Amino acid sequence: MKICSAKLLFAASVLVASSSLCAGPKSGQPALPLQPLAEKPGLLSVPGISGKVFYVPSTLDTIKWGYLPNATDAPLLTVPSGATVVFDTLSHEGLLEDQGRDPLKYFASHGVPAQMVLKDAIAITGSATPHDFSKDGPHIITGPVAVDGAEPGDVLKVDILAVQPRVPYGVISNRHGKGALPGEYPLGPKPEADASAASPEKFHNVSVFTPIRKNKNGKWEAVMKNSRGEEITFPNVPFMGVMGVAAATDAPVHSVPPGVYGGNMDINDLSAGTTVYIPVFVKGANFYTGDPHMAQGDGEVALTALEHSMRASFRLTLLKKGDARIPSASGSLEKPFGETKQHWITIGLHADLDEAMKDAVRESLRFLTEVLGMEPAQAYAYLSAATDYQVSQVVDRTKGVHGMIRKSDFAKIKKTR
Repeated sequence: MKICSAKLLFAASVLVASSSLCAGPKSGQPALPLQPLAEKPGLLSVPGISGKVFYVPSTLDTIKWGYLPNATDAPLLTVPSGATVVFDTLSHEGLLEDQGRDPLKYFASHGVPAQMVLKDAIAITGSATPHDFSKDGPHIITGPVAVDGAEPGDVLKVDILAVQPRVPYGVISNRHGKGALPGEYPLGPKPEADASAASPEKFHNVSVFTPIRKNKNGKWEAVMKNSRGEEITFPNVPFMGVMGVAAATDAPVHSVPPGVYGGNMDINDLSAGTTVYIPVFVKGANFYTGDPHMAQGDGEVALTALEHSMRASFRLTLLKKGDARIPSASGSLEKPFGETKQHWITIGLHADLDEAMKDAVRESLRFLTEVLGMEPAQAYAYLSAATDYQVSQVVDRTKGVHGMIRKSDFAKIKKTR
């Protein structure tokens, strides 16, 4: 439904201009909210994208709540290499048990009218779909989609074409026992033994409702207010926290820790216009996505980013083992690898942050020696002087560090692959 009042008032008198909500055909931008386009996966014409693309909604039949697809999951669709696939994804924030598992009620408490709540969020939380708040991961994962011809040892090249907000608000949460300062935050009492979706206040967790709006430059920004009611704004760079392929196991794969299959990597540099290369472990690769974010600082220290439902568009290209476009000498990969216009991104993962750093440095050395022709000692020296290592996140059990290798430094170097 299109909401076209002159202005829409959200919590704490934050005004979201009507131009942000009611863009239509004249502006070339779809109006918010972006409600589901269809009930089932399939070929579809998607507003803002030329030609027909494959579309996957988030429904009871297309999502996993708290777990990632594994080798036993059948794909929802099989698409040819090079296909564009659009996913309507859901943020878990506002849907979880400590928020009442009722998005209509939760968001209404922050001034959001019912018409601005996503129908797929209402359907999933109102169903009997099981979700154990203390055991299962929080994420709603949409997929998987198979790529025709993909086999173990191949690499899936995922070009992130667009990540669009579906609603003009999100949530940032801090929960007891989690985040960078467990035991220190949240402030106040600990969860009560009988905390449940029926009594969400008994969890004593903290969720900060955060509206977004377009600024004078036409860019999305998030809005908070301090204790005196003064505005705090910060820029938004939408990205998908979870992108991955099915793991080669028949055991449940928890949605929180990332792994060699990708998953919850939470790398904020992998936004629209970038690429991630993911090794294939099962026939078809079986790509999935979820955990959409509007903004995230390196570290993601409170526990969550600005969690925000998104419509995400990808181009899925199969690189057969040995393809020269794969960033390795072996013709395959052992873990995900990222690429932007300015950087190659090497990814380190480990439960120990020091070991995650070592993993990222070793992966950087592998890439520089295998692909860019550097000697190991020279590459190590270069990384020390010229490459930034960023903490992707410290809150997902498996911690992440990623290196940002500048492409411009190698403008005169011919890649060996």
